Amino acid sequence: MSSNRPPPLDGIRVLDLSRILAGPWCTQNLADLGADVIKVERPGAGDDTRGWGPPYMKGPDGKDTSEAAYYLSCNRNKRSITVDYATPEGADLIRELAAKSDILVENFKVGGLKKYGLDYESLRAVNPRLIYCSVTGFGQTGPFAERPGYDFMIQGMGGLMSITGERDDLPGGGPQKAGVAVTDIITGMYATVAVLAALQERHRSGLGQQLDIALFDCHVAMLANQNSNFFTSGKAPRRAGNAHQNVVPYQVFATSDGHMIVATGNDSQYRAYCKAIGAPELAEDPRFLTNSGRVTHRDALIPQLAEIMKTGRRDDWIAKLEAVGVPCGPINDISQAFGHPQAQARELRREIPHPLGGTAPVTASPLRFSGSPVQYRYAPPMLGQHTEEVLRDVLGRS
Repeated sequence: MSSNRPPPLDGIRVLDLSRILAGPWCTQNLADLGADVIKVERPGAGDDTRGWGPPYMKGPDGKDTSEAAYYLSCNRNKRSITVDYATPEGADLIRELAAKSDILVENFKVGGLKKYGLDYESLRAVNPRLIYCSVTGFGQTGPFAERPGYDFMIQGMGGLMSITGERDDLPGGGPQKAGVAVTDIITGMYATVAVLAALQERHRSGLGQQLDIALFDCHVAMLANQNSNFFTSGKAPRRAGNAHQNVVPYQVFATSDGHMIVATGNDSQYRAYCKAIGAPELAEDPRFLTNSGRVTHRDALIPQLAEIMKTGRRDDWIAKLEAVGVPCGPINDISQAFGHPQAQARELRREIPHPLGGTAPVTASPLRFSGSPVQYRYAPPMLGQHTEEVLRDVLGRS
């Protein structure tokens, strides 16, 4: 839908001193929403993820460019400047930019920017309206505050790896991380929420504040119902493979030609599922009438369902279950996911013109607005691409 209304954060300036993933994920969200995000990078090297390849973006000649795919995933719609803030002159430039910014996002270790005079207290003195978002491994307080935090490490410490993967008593059981850096991503999302809330609060108070966002905190919060399972039972949940801890059947089943997911969310869906697979007696068994009963008697029910599912083809099962409203689906790889007609209809892959002459492939923002939509203004910037532009337009330098 086209609209003449500017994007939601048009006119908001963000000074982005973050790198890797959690901080840049937050600032990419803000950039997608229309903020002018100025990404500050080290001269000569820049964001660490620029070198996290292969794979790299292809140029018009089909050959690798210097732009790593990892970096492309979280830096669109930003402008890049290179400043050495370890020098007095560089630190002065950052202070000048902070004085003209609404938001600053950084993910240095606790106290890491104080020696340059770029900590919250120092910058609050030059801009009391500044919202200063600090993303760290463990937060600004506590015995681990000064330690660095990495997604993989936090997945282990925070509990996710204890509930991810096959059951310990089955082949392949044992600690397993998620297939993407979920701690960094969820931290970037929580940081985005916090920044937007602080912007709203500033309308009332006229003042900025520091936001203390920790990977460890966000990771633990993300465990949601698994935390509640522990709180209410006193027992730490264990790995359940592809099965749900609290809903049955809600898992992967093998078919004669592959695997598929069945996700019955309530008792009526379960009854429809049993009828569709030709086993209405399993819906009438007193042990399985309710979800609570099915969870309790999981070990009696699932083997029977598994044997039935093995007798049919995946796509045949999906057609039968979809016809009666039972949630189900295939297990696609990423290529198949982007090839899905729903992904194509929603234009989940976008191409943005890139300075190297080709286009940068990016994943579309899932944030959809009817009146002030996300705009794909810039490809992920090259190192220092906008230094002169920003210093001229924002600071009035020659």
